[in-house]
Amino acid sequence: MSGSENRRLREILNKREAVLLPGAANALAARIIEDLGFKVVYVTGAGITNTFLGSPDIGLISMTELVNHVSAMRDAVALPLIVDADTGFGNAFNVARTIKVLERSGANAIQLEDQEFPKRCGHFSGKSVIDCAEMVQKIHAAVDARDDADLIIIARTDALASHGFEDAIERAAAYIEAGADMTFIEAPKTKEEIAEIPRRLRAPQLINIVFGGLTPTIGLRELETFGFSMILYANAALQASIAGMQNVLKHLKAHGTLEGVSAQLASFDERQRLVRKPRFDELEQKYS
Repeated sequence: MSGSENRRLREILNKREAVLLPGAANALAARIIEDLGFKVVYVTGAGITNTFLGSPDIGLISMTELVNHVSAMRDAVALPLIVDADTGFGNAFNVARTIKVLERSGANAIQLEDQEFPKRCGHFSGKSVIDCAEMVQKIHAAVDARDDADLIIIARTDALASHGFEDAIERAAAYIEAGADMTFIEAPKTKEEIAEIPRRLRAPQLINIVFGGLTPTIGLRELETFGFSMILYANAALQASIAGMQNVLKHLKAHGTLEGVSAQLASFDERQRLVRKPRFDELEQKYS
């Protein structure tokens, strides 16, 4: 399936139709995204770190932990998976292994960024980036390591915060020249910068909209006119789930009952439908 999904994802990117890209921190979130009819799932490193470790996005997740989550999502959904692989977990040699392992686990696109390790969330302060030349070699290693030439390599730069907009554009152009199929300039702060990105770079572009983050919220249709291929909401579902859990649990603690907040809970049947219990019932019947 991976080869056909890789080609399908490549076709989506090349259309530059501002496809919405919601993030999933686990297989259940990926199931909900697929069930609602989205075209692609983004495997969010920040979300996995927050939910699996209960820690901030500061480079704490390991490659093995990421791979385990990707494998679970691959089993749960048929949609293409775009995987946030942070800095690639090391130098060019490490990047090559990261690409191979994530490709085997079911990734259809792999995102690498040019931050120094340990990385930080793109909307945190205090970020620093490696030399452009070092990142170029990481991209060469990623391109060489993939088994399927249609596996998509996404290069993210966080240089805007420390080096300015022009440096970020120059880095993205160099990463495209090195073989990146798509680039991602993290955390632009103005509409003018956002509009300029697809005009200046020949490869498909991704923009990350973070609720409460540094990038201004711009509507989907306007971002499409700018020429973006994908509009990422990496942790909207996670932020919604945090708010939902807090609301229900606060009420439970205060009142000792779910009466009054039951409308905020998925039904028992809906929960079982999302995790495909009827399908497992069929299999149980088949193999009994």
